[in-house]
Amino acid sequence: MGRLVPLLILFPFLLFFTPIVSGVSAAPDRDQVLNILKEIKNQFQQIEDYSCEVEQVYFINDEEKQRVYFTYFFKKGLGIRIDFSYPRGGTTVFYRRGEEKATILPLRALPGLKFRLSVQNPLLRTFTGQQIDQTDIGYFIDFLERSLMKDNQQNFDLVEGEEEITFLLFARDYLEGKNPEKYRITLSKPIWLPLRIERYSLENLPIEKSILRNYILNAHPKDQFFSP
Repeated sequence: MGRLVPLLILFPFLLFFTPIVSGVSAAPDRDQVLNILKEIKNQFQQIEDYSCEVEQVYFINDEEKQRVYFTYFFKKGLGIRIDFSYPRGGTTVFYRRGEEKATILPLRALPGLKFRLSVQNPLLRTFTGQQIDQTDIGYFIDFLERSLMKDNQQNFDLVEGEEEITFLLFARDYLEGKNPEKYRITLSKPIWLPLRIERYSLENLPIEKSILRNYILNAHPKDQFFSP
């Protein structure tokens, strides 16, 4: 019992002291995330084009509602091409940078069959409302920069390994910048591009998860590849 008394006396002081310690250790996290943003921006400057395979999972009330697979192609100054494999297998969407409409080929095997739709058309939005012009790494960089400059977050729950680095970001939603949310972002350290972007409500309910695999950088596809 004699050993417990000093601990009981110290316990209130330990509770008071703990937040001070965690507050001191948070600043390096913020510096690291700002350095990560710098690495991503430097990498993106060296990229003329890239492609990757994407798996997107969407949730409602903590339950999975939809899963989508596609291959994503991007070329700076030109545009975006998305080849769907599931559930709209055989469908391709083309978007030219700066244009208000995108082109849909319902069947790649029938290139003469195509439709032009506004980027704001619900048929062109993801399950959670993301527009095609909100999908490239440049938009992702702008979202990170806006969030880091506006929100006064200190603890990023940063975890670094040999090949990957993960951090937590409290931010306004990346679609309209209105609702406060949480994003857990995992990056590949060799190429400084996202591998997973997990989006949650403040109550920790999942909203969507994007998994990006098999990046190919600077393959230099011809411009015609991005034309329907």
